[in-house]
Amino acid sequence: MIYENDIRRDTVTRVAHQMLIAARTAPKGRGRDTIIAAMATEEERHQIAEKMEQIASRENMAFFARDAANLRMSDALILLGTRVDPLGLKYCGYCGFDGCGAKNGHPAIPCAFNLTDLGIALGSAVAVASQYHVDNRIMYSAGRSALDLGLFEEGVSVIFAIPLSVSSKSPYFDR
Repeated sequence: MIYENDIRRDTVTRVAHQMLIAARTAPKGRGRDTIIAAMATEEERHQIAEKMEQIASRENMAFFARDAANLRMSDALILLGTRVDPLGLKYCGYCGFDGCGAKNGHPAIPCAFNLTDLGIALGSAVAVASQYHVDNRIMYSAGRSALDLGLFEEGVSVIFAIPLSVSSKSPYFDR
């Protein structure tokens, strides 16, 4: 007999892989893909949780420690990020500058379209997790910690994380 406990890890991994595909195929502004999508290894999850605890202490941000505890209870972790690559629009201003020409003088400021595309990719990914009843939560704290650790390629300036859990009670609810 095959019990649920015997297939849990493989099932969560398969769902995580499908989430990565959903993020990749999510619509993108002008068809330009700036999304970086990955699944963290168990060792990387541990490193991210440690970094979150350090940030919680250093910056007096208790929710980083709470989220680190949630991450330690998780079965998998998806990381989605974006490179800053303005779309080259003459008339936009959504980033706060008059257009992409003015924005290009400030490379650390994200393009609003890159961030919007990241949000759409995040929504597509969590929709897949929800279809399979895998508990999940989009976390700024874990993504920011992954960014601080330099886990993605150079040029990625924003990362969000999606921890995944299969248990009788979601660790991400009633926190």
